[in-house]
Parts: sequence; C-alpha cells; structure tokens
Amino acid sequence: MRLQMFVAMKAMPWYTLLPTVSEYMIEHGWTKCYSRLGELGWILYFVYLAIYLVFVEFGIYWMHRELHDIKPLYKYLHATHHIYNKQNTLSPFAGLAFHPVDGILQAIPHVIALFVVPIHFTTHIGLLFLEAIWTANIHDCIHGNIWPVMGAGYHTIHHTTYKHNYGHYTIWMDWMFGSLRDPLLEEDDNKDGSKKAK
Repeated sequence: MRLQMFVAMKAMPWYTLLPTVSEYMIEHGWTKCYSRLGELGWILYFVYLAIYLVFVEFGIYWMHRELHDIKPLYKYLHATHHIYNKQNTLSPFAGLAFHPVDGILQAIPHVIALFVVPIHFTTHIGLLFLEAIWTANIHDCIHGNIWPVMGAGYHTIHHTTYKHNYGHYTIWMDWMFGSLRDPLLEEDDNKDGSKKAK
C-alpha cells in the first residue's frame, strides 16, 4: 500500500494538467461548455448531461481497453497500475497509482466531450473531481452489487483477468462489447467448483 501511495502522490501533480488545460480551453470559448444553467434550461441540462456521460463512458471504456490491447501502451504505461493484480493488493490508493500519462489518457474523454456536447462548466469540473473518488472506490474491494454500476467486484475481476470489465461508471459498455464478467457469477462458479472438489 505504501508503494501505491507513493506512485499516486508522484502522479498527482501531473493529473492537474487536464483540468487546467480544459479550463483554459473553456475560458477561451473553444468548447461547447456554458457557465449558466439558464442558458439552456433544466431539461436540456439533463439531456446533455446524459449524452455527456454516455460519451465519456464509451471513451473511457475504449481508452482503457486499448491500454490493454496495444502492448507498448500496456508495457510502458498501464502495467504500472496492474502490479496490483490480486484482491489483497488492491486498495483505494491503487485507484490513483497510475503512470501520469495513463491517468491523463483515461480522463481525456471528459475533455473531448467538451467539443461535442454542451455541458455546464461546474458540472464538468465536478465530474473530473468525481473521477478521483470513483477510481478510488472501484479499487477498495467492497462490492456494493448495485446493477448496473461498475463496482469494486467487477473491477477486481479486471485486475485478476486483465481482459474483462474495462468500463467506468457502469457495466453497459462491457456488456455491449462482450467483455463483461459478473462477480456474482464468479462467486457461484467458485462455490460450485468447491462443492465438486469435496
């Protein structure tokens, strides 16, 4: 866990670059970001927020999957995070223990979305902040089992198989693209296997 803390703290200053760059682009009017809720109204706010979240979920899923599938990216960037590959080596600190470029790449769909979907500025910054909380949460090995949330149970499987459960907030992208592995089914399989062994 000390190593996870060290890697996370070393990467943390670099993680501030993405919100800094995105805020610069927003302030210069290069994005579709807006500052006042009254500009679009509540209905459009929630419609665009839903589109934004789907876009980000899709982008993070594919970014994460490619960090596994493209071998140099895995070797030089993402492997730093996957040295924590067993349930007893995962902790909330592992959620931030990335190579800095890896952490930025996985959050970059939030910035790309700014050019595609109108989003409220404070909501965008809040969602970037939630990234840190969420990534710590899915590494704490406490599976809340709330469908369709990509909880720690799903993500622990990701850390042990390397080819399942790449998703972010939900399991939908893994379900759509065939990479979903359910922790409850894993538990059932393990129970059935231990019964057969007896």
